[in-house]
Amino acid sequence: MTQTLRLVLGDQLSDGLSALTDLDPARDVVLMAEVRDEATYVRHHKQKIALVFAAMRKFAARLEGRGVRVRYVRIDDTGNAGSIAGELTRAVGALRPERVVMTECGEWRLAEALKAWAGDAGVPVEVREDRRFICSHDRFRRWAADKKQLRMEFFYREMRRETGLLMDGDEPVGGRWNFDAENRKKLPKGVTPPGRKRFPPDAVTQEAMADVARLFPDHFGTLDAFDWPTTAEEAEVALDHFIRDCLPGFGDWQDAMKDGASWMWHSLTSTSINLGLLDPLEVCRRAEAEFTAGRAPLNAVEGFVRQILGWREFVRGVYWLKVPEYRARNFLDADRALPWFYWSGETDMACVADVVARTRDHAYAHHIERLMVTGNLAMLLGVHPDEVDDWYMVVFADAYEWVEMPNTRGMATFADGGIVGSKPYAASGAYVDRMSDWCAGCRYDVKAKSGKGACPFNRLYWGFLERNRKRLRDNIRLAMPYRTLDGWSAERRREVVVEADECRTELGAVTRT
Repeated sequence: MTQTLRLVLGDQLSDGLSALTDLDPARDVVLMAEVRDEATYVRHHKQKIALVFAAMRKFAARLEGRGVRVRYVRIDDTGNAGSIAGELTRAVGALRPERVVMTECGEWRLAEALKAWAGDAGVPVEVREDRRFICSHDRFRRWAADKKQLRMEFFYREMRRETGLLMDGDEPVGGRWNFDAENRKKLPKGVTPPGRKRFPPDAVTQEAMADVARLFPDHFGTLDAFDWPTTAEEAEVALDHFIRDCLPGFGDWQDAMKDGASWMWHSLTSTSINLGLLDPLEVCRRAEAEFTAGRAPLNAVEGFVRQILGWREFVRGVYWLKVPEYRARNFLDADRALPWFYWSGETDMACVADVVARTRDHAYAHHIERLMVTGNLAMLLGVHPDEVDDWYMVVFADAYEWVEMPNTRGMATFADGGIVGSKPYAASGAYVDRMSDWCAGCRYDVKAKSGKGACPFNRLYWGFLERNRKRLRDNIRLAMPYRTLDGWSAERRREVVVEADECRTELGAVTRT
């Protein structure tokens, strides 16, 4: 009889996973399963599925190489139950373990399914804390308990103090907690983003890609350019490259966007961290060491550390604090359908066409492209947050609901009413023009404020604010644009709403049926 059956999920590919800490290779079995439920609860990008399957298969081989018995179920195995709960039932029936041990799930949906399964399992089930995160659920709840508003900046400072990252005693290194104001430069002409270390698929990855192409042919995206790290060793090589060649420029140009440039100076570590191939705290310490050694400036290192220690940990805390209710929030009562060009890329908006095309090819766009191009446009159009959630979960290789939903329903669309962000990140075309080179070659005129030839961001912006006046007027961070609106005549305010509605319809953001 097997003593312990240990479940390892597809985003738990870490040697130090809590479910594996007391593993006895002689008496225990590790269960890993590729199942259709996890591949299709949204129609994940082909590269996302291939990445997870390839990384799972290699992690299983890694365990087996250490003498661990692994019950590995492939997506097309005969008898595959199609769900994690179903595979647990099959494994318990076949192995008769004395107990089942697992690490807590990252997503509420799966956690609820496994909680229901455990209630009927007929065997003791132990669910352990996921210690790969820097802030536990309990720690975040204690921090949030007395807060009227949850703000990442203040959480981030707590995490800096607790970890000692970029601290000089009790004070932040450099005398400031946040160097974001120095990280908003447009890319100058003649400056070329660095080349990136990528990983051509080996035989195991190619087999996973072939399985995905065969079994999920209608899912979004292409597999042609797949080159993600799929092992801890590859992830370390990619991190080394970022730290050495990209981090020094990351601060200045982390918000910059450029036509056809997928990676810029970004780390591309999110897929590896979210899979468990890299440890987030160690990644932060590696970046800190570059500043200490004088090889990377403080604005770059602080900005990078803030994305992981601050933002990543914060949105995970918010997600688990607020689910399941958070999943239904729609503060702005958005009711439009997502335009088809979010999937096809077939639009005359140069910025959107480029971001969608690169997302299709690489399952990636950097954070400003996600927030200020695709997210900003969806919010201005009034797209229902369910459809925006679905799109972001489908198209990105690093998307898991705990990190995607607070970013999408919180930051990108303000559907949560201000839990994550203090204001809607709504902007006209001037922002995209300032931070990118798209507008010069776009059919739409970014300088024109209205009319069919004007940039859609411009046609939508003021109508969005006027349409949502009752919900947003008292937001102190929107005081300036509302003062501008208040200076207009009632007729002009009606006109911008009519213009925005016409633009929404023209772009395909029709009322949902």
